Amino acid sequence: MDLTTLTWIFVGGTFAIYFGIAIYAKASTTSEFYAAGRGIHPVANGMATAADWMSAASFISMAGLIAFMGYDASLFLMGWTGGYVLLALLLAPYLRKFGKFTVPEFIGDRFYSQAARIVAVVCLIIMSVTYVIGQMKGVGVAFSRFLEVPYDIGLYIGMAIVFVYAVLGGMKGITYTQIAQYIVLIFAYTIPAIFISMALTGHVLPQIGLFSETTASGTPLLSKLNTTISDLGFPDYTSQKTTTLNLILYTLSLMIGTAGLPHVIIRFFTVPRVRDARSSAGWALVFIAILYTTAPAVGAMARLNLVDTIQTGPVGTEQSNLAYDARPQWFKDWEKTGLLKWDDKNNDGLVQYYNDMSADFQAKAESMGWKGNEMTVDRDIMVLANPQIAGLPNWVIALVAAGGLAAALSTAAGLLLAISSSISHDLLKGVFTRGISERGELLAARIAMTGTILVAGYLGLHPPGFAAEVVALAFGLAASSIFPAIMLGIFDKRANDKGAIAGMLVGIITTIVYIFWFKGWFFIPGTNMAPNLPDNWLFGIAPEAFGAIGAILNFAVAYAVSRATQAPPEHIQHLVEDIRVPRGAGIATSH
Repeated sequence: MDLTTLTWIFVGGTFAIYFGIAIYAKASTTSEFYAAGRGIHPVANGMATAADWMSAASFISMAGLIAFMGYDASLFLMGWTGGYVLLALLLAPYLRKFGKFTVPEFIGDRFYSQAARIVAVVCLIIMSVTYVIGQMKGVGVAFSRFLEVPYDIGLYIGMAIVFVYAVLGGMKGITYTQIAQYIVLIFAYTIPAIFISMALTGHVLPQIGLFSETTASGTPLLSKLNTTISDLGFPDYTSQKTTTLNLILYTLSLMIGTAGLPHVIIRFFTVPRVRDARSSAGWALVFIAILYTTAPAVGAMARLNLVDTIQTGPVGTEQSNLAYDARPQWFKDWEKTGLLKWDDKNNDGLVQYYNDMSADFQAKAESMGWKGNEMTVDRDIMVLANPQIAGLPNWVIALVAAGGLAAALSTAAGLLLAISSSISHDLLKGVFTRGISERGELLAARIAMTGTILVAGYLGLHPPGFAAEVVALAFGLAASSIFPAIMLGIFDKRANDKGAIAGMLVGIITTIVYIFWFKGWFFIPGTNMAPNLPDNWLFGIAPEAFGAIGAILNFAVAYAVSRATQAPPEHIQHLVEDIRVPRGAGIATSH
């Protein structure tokens, strides 16, 4: 059966399952819409949390970044998984015991301030909208290739699908849909990896294959990859290329950003008891680890397959480069999407793919008549293209398409719910229309989600970077704003409303300014700056890594302001102490 037909069968079949679940699990109350009625089993919630967490950035983009960044991309693995340890130990059980629906509601009540609640909502919306852009990019990439439609049409289709099951089902529908999506995405990720690992190394487990010898040459896979790409002027795959300071801060930013993500935190409001919240985080980490331990192998093998396809012989030898007219079908298919491009700069009809920014390689390139790198590869295509590059069966390629869409749609739904619930529950019911009925609030939540989908889709048409790159910015915003406020709210009974507000504002504003400045999104007339270069970053700190600095500033300002102003009321201090009492490991004592 041809690939297009199989893709429609796999994608259409999984979408039918999602729609069926949404209809069956339609939310009829605000408790079901916001927290799935607080009746989700911790194992099921762990699986749903894993799907919520493993977004387009994890499924589609992370291995692509690993493929091109090599060793430096380990920060994504360490940061994104380490954050769950923080979440399980320091946040999830205490927030569940507090018994609220949303993160801004916790911040507003804990810091006895509507202003703090509003600031938290603003921070949440800024972070979540940034995050959802990356998911929309993933949806557009997957649809544009596998359904053979333009990127923007693919994005519109994805928006419509999310609208149906997220607006209809709320958290209840999203939870059960995400369980199905996890099953789809994990099979879609691991099955191709097993096939490719067996083809390259003879090992069934990609985790072992990554450190094994290739069957064709008898050379260790990573050594072969290092030699292959260094011959083309690229730095060694296994060498560190960024500064240690940037590596540490980037990892820390992703880690505490993970623990501060509202769409992940609200998943722990759906379980019956406090101890189930901690158990859910543990199960989520297990389910996530299956993909995250596979991703390094997928990235390395994808890069090796790509280069071996383009570079058909030793660099500089006759016919060492792929003839464009003889390019394989996968090359033609991805060219149609605009995410893979070729520009014949020296008019020889061959594809020259090398690092034309490498000064050491320039002389060699010029001696061969090369006039610059001729192939542009969007990193977000690597996981989706890898099975076809490796020559795997069409059914495997179709399964990957369904998995990529499941990953992007599951996280998009969680983010959209976090945004809409903040608008309807925290702003409307909590601040502006406090007497709104439950039916009115439920309608407002669905209207807010509809508006959010439209905004996210528009921004997804013009994403500021690769999916994982955009998501990393969102983590920096979460790290610098939400996480410190929650931590102080739980563990510092002296933290007050003024401190929390000042801390959140300082943290998110400094992070936004740094990101915009060093991403080159600010323009100052009369200047010639090219800030989006590592040499221009302050102390070599990437914009995606600055969230850790923003978090430190947030903690420092909140602590100092709290100590310099009036202490919280006595009942708030008792509340903070009560949240941490071990007896809460049983039935939650509050709503």
